[in-house]
Amino acid sequence: MRRSLCVVEPSAISAAHTGNYIFTYTSAALLPKGTKLKFDLLSKGRMIDWQIPQSEPKLKENAIWLETEEHGPIWAKEVPGEESSTAFEFILPQDIKIGESFKIKIGSPSGKTGSTRAQSFLQRRRPFFLYIDPKGKGDYKEPEIFVLDVRGGKLENIRILSPSLVGRNQRFDLIVRFEDAYGNLTSNAVEGTLIELSYEHLRENLNWKLFIPETGFISIPNLYFNEPGIYRIQLKNLTTNELFFSSPIKCLKETNKRLLWGQFHGESEKFDAVENIESCLRHIRDEKALQFYGVSPFDSNDEISNEAWKQITHHIAEFNEDQRFSTFLGFQIDMSDEDLGIQQLVYAKDNKPILRKKDLRQGGIKKLVKTLTQKEGFAFPSFTMGGKQTFDFEALDKEFQPVVEIFNAWGSSEGTEKEGNEYPIFGKGKNAINAKSGGSIIDALDKGHRFGFIGGGYDDRGAYSSLYDAEQTQYTPGLTAILATDHTRDAIIEAMYKRSCYATTGSRILMGFHIANASMGEVLSTKSKPGLAINRHISAYVASPNNIKHVSIIRNGKVLKTFTPKDTRFEFTYDDMEPIEKLAIEGKYQEFPFVYYFLKLTEVGGHTAWSSPIWIDVQESTAVPMKKAAVKKAKK
Repeated sequence: MRRSLCVVEPSAISAAHTGNYIFTYTSAALLPKGTKLKFDLLSKGRMIDWQIPQSEPKLKENAIWLETEEHGPIWAKEVPGEESSTAFEFILPQDIKIGESFKIKIGSPSGKTGSTRAQSFLQRRRPFFLYIDPKGKGDYKEPEIFVLDVRGGKLENIRILSPSLVGRNQRFDLIVRFEDAYGNLTSNAVEGTLIELSYEHLRENLNWKLFIPETGFISIPNLYFNEPGIYRIQLKNLTTNELFFSSPIKCLKETNKRLLWGQFHGESEKFDAVENIESCLRHIRDEKALQFYGVSPFDSNDEISNEAWKQITHHIAEFNEDQRFSTFLGFQIDMSDEDLGIQQLVYAKDNKPILRKKDLRQGGIKKLVKTLTQKEGFAFPSFTMGGKQTFDFEALDKEFQPVVEIFNAWGSSEGTEKEGNEYPIFGKGKNAINAKSGGSIIDALDKGHRFGFIGGGYDDRGAYSSLYDAEQTQYTPGLTAILATDHTRDAIIEAMYKRSCYATTGSRILMGFHIANASMGEVLSTKSKPGLAINRHISAYVASPNNIKHVSIIRNGKVLKTFTPKDTRFEFTYDDMEPIEKLAIEGKYQEFPFVYYFLKLTEVGGHTAWSSPIWIDVQESTAVPMKKAAVKKAKK
């Protein structure tokens, strides 16, 4: 059977290429005058997408029109396309006989170059849909498909993917990605380019030179460090003399922990996790190089159908791979009408159901968390200071909500801007959201709530759906760092319940924080360690991809001590010798007065990290009697 021909010129382009494009359709059937054509670019008009052209006769660039052998230009009207994309509808002014062609052109009518911008991400056989209705009634069936290849552009960056925490002489692998200006893999470099690998304390007999492979990436196995310390892998382009560095790597004398990076809450800007779950997971794992990821659609049927949830559960199970990539089922529920803000549930197991808000009307968050045991997952609130989504911490479930999201791409809920919040939730206009102090994390900690900090990513769904097009301040997507005993789902869930985690605004900042050998997330007491009443010995290390602007010890929500190292790494100790009875807070939700500490780091480039807190309960000790005032506090 004879088939119609769909040809695109050019057939291959670089990411974000600007130019003119011709889509030639040679018909295998008669298309009578009045035939309707719908051309769908499958673009949502985002900055990363194909630029959407306009259909107006006066345009000199970024236009779309149709030409036949006898007529042209023929202008279209804009109509809805597939999956929220934009399409254009034409009406043929003449018969197109078998073997004849028409052309859909995008770009400059005058032929000027550099008119329409292509998408900025790679895609082999990138499709464009052409729907044809010979009856002219708009009753479109299966589309004809044009395809072209979007390839990587000129080499601009070398990204080094490395572990963040290793033991001395522990073998590890590197992945080196050669990327264009948009983060795409590329081999488009000057012929013969060599890359030199080095790092601190490099043994003299190691002097490696790397070629740039056609694949755009290379794996380097069996590296190790001989001595404890903080390292960064360095790659030098010997053609341009540019230097590229990995994120910092902490080498310990010995360690039984893994430092894992990922998100439980966040959407890929490139691939929608509901519509393209497989592509989304590959992007998160391979391009973003995250080690764990949880899907987080909102619970409504408009956001995710039961059939879509089945697809997600299938792919989450397929992609979960111990020691490489841990995946989690999860979903969000907007419970702002009950002052419970946005709640997210994360499952530890596969094939779990999605719960709809209507099913939780009688019982709210208590019913939500009672669906779990500690081995089955956890829940957490996010965007807690977000306008009408403000979370009432009175409802925090201490058993099943061990962490709270302190930051996502729409802002931080640490506290108010006046209190030093550098990432306030702020916007202008009808659909914008502004911070409300009721959901302040510092206020919640002062009242005695205990939780670790995690970072969330970008989100344009549900309660966040209006923010992308509003005048809302948007920040970088955040990350969660987890110190786990293994790279498995069970170990990650266990670490969450121990609050063994911290949050960043997206930079892979290393952070170690201890008080009397207790790590972030732990609770100490003056009863078991009487010396804490006199001195709290704080030790910490930090390392950042960029120079550190300042590191602060936060005590009871206020800055206790600030260091300004002006370097990419810093280790310090500090003795807080102020009498503990003068500091202790009588929190509403704790039996004993307490003091809490956490670490906050800010890079010169603006990124920030927050360690989870360490708490000290002030209890009477027979070894070191407390002053009477403190004893009275403790007995209340």
